[in-house]
Amino acid sequence: MKQIALTGLKPTGPPHIGNYLGMLKPSLELTKDFQALYFIPDYHALTTVRDPKQLINLTYQATATWLALGLNPDKEIIYRQSDIPEVFELAWILSCFTAKGLLNRAHAYKAIVDDNIAAGREEDKNINVGLFTYPVLMAADILLFGTHVVPVGLDQQQHLEITRDVALTFNRNYGNVLTIPKAVIRKEVMTIPGIDGRKMSKSYNNVIPIFAPPNQVLKRVKRIVTDSKHPEDAKDPDECNIFAIYRHFADADAIAAKRHLYLEGGLAYGEMKKELFALLEATFSAKRERYNDLMDTPAELDKVLEKGAEKARDIAVPILAKVRKAVGV
Repeated sequence: MKQIALTGLKPTGPPHIGNYLGMLKPSLELTKDFQALYFIPDYHALTTVRDPKQLINLTYQATATWLALGLNPDKEIIYRQSDIPEVFELAWILSCFTAKGLLNRAHAYKAIVDDNIAAGREEDKNINVGLFTYPVLMAADILLFGTHVVPVGLDQQQHLEITRDVALTFNRNYGNVLTIPKAVIRKEVMTIPGIDGRKMSKSYNNVIPIFAPPNQVLKRVKRIVTDSKHPEDAKDPDECNIFAIYRHFADADAIAAKRHLYLEGGLAYGEMKKELFALLEATFSAKRERYNDLMDTPAELDKVLEKGAEKARDIAVPILAKVRKAVGV
């Protein structure tokens, strides 16, 4: 029987190149060697999303993203977190084995506390309990399915370490009930630069969306920040924001040829941007059409998610039963 790989895509809006390279693509590649589970953590989104219609739409966007990128719901399992009630029971049990000090050190919580202190505000201003206990719910998402591997970005690595700590604490009390998961991190795509050179992130508004109309993608690509060197000047490809994205989509021969042009002179940034845009269109144009078709049929997305939830609960229910038996309830 294959080991289990699990990935969640938080419903926060349309995906971008950084999401695709850092998490979506490597997660889909795990289907070759693992029983892959993909879920939409809609309850996690409640820490910030307050509009129910928006949350529903964002959940559809995340589901359509997986399907458009090639996830096969007949072979893999895709489900909505809120359709698995066992997650929330396990989250409470795990919270009783989670040290508060561990959550105090969680990056997302600590960053807001630090910002509040720097601004002279009360340190817990605008922090809800959901944000503080977010890592516990994430641990439940992972541990409920006996997950062996979790592909994560570098910014999520700490949450997986917390999951491992909580599971180990539980197992020290009750034996080897919970599977201890491992992180899968692709170092070559840990940080994809945005159009301004900083890490590509919606919070910086520097992303290149993968399902946006072509004219919008082109506009974003043209805005990628470069230095002021002329085409005939030698350049360092490893310092170029365009090349940092280009090398993930071009073939090996094209990458080698471009690297030579950078180093020897003869490369124009404008032409490089045109080639990058062409590569992005070749990669995503058909997927964009599929995504738009899926977003036009939300009832079909609901059916996919409901069937996936049934399969997911077939795995989750027996594991929660073991946990309940272990703790004596």
